[in-house]
Amino acid sequence: MAGLWLYAGEWNRAHEVAQDLATREGSYWHAIVHRVEPDAWNSKYWFRQVGRHPIFEELAARAAEAGYGDGGNWDAERFVDFCVESGESGLAAAIQAVEWKLLFDYCRQGDRI
Repeated sequence: MAGLWLYAGEWNRAHEVAQDLATREGSYWHAIVHRVEPDAWNSKYWFRQVGRHPIFEELAARAAEAGYGDGGNWDAERFVDFCVESGESGLAAAIQAVEWKLLFDYCRQGDRI
């Protein structure tokens, strides 16, 4: 729900949902909410709580195809900096769209919703 609220432009509602989720995926959505805010420090904090997420490998590969990174290990904190520096348009926005899709798909599998 945090991701859906954020997609709908409802930052406060997304934040309320994400901060109440004591899971790795909840921390991931919380990190994204703060990246969108933008609050880089808070976003990085929540990405550290996520640790190495299963979508990172595919995200790194897809980002490299789009022209960001080298397809190696995904560095979420570095990407936060990139988003802050480049804003919400262009390459950063395209990669975030891929990230959200991967995370939505991951969350709807099994009992991660």
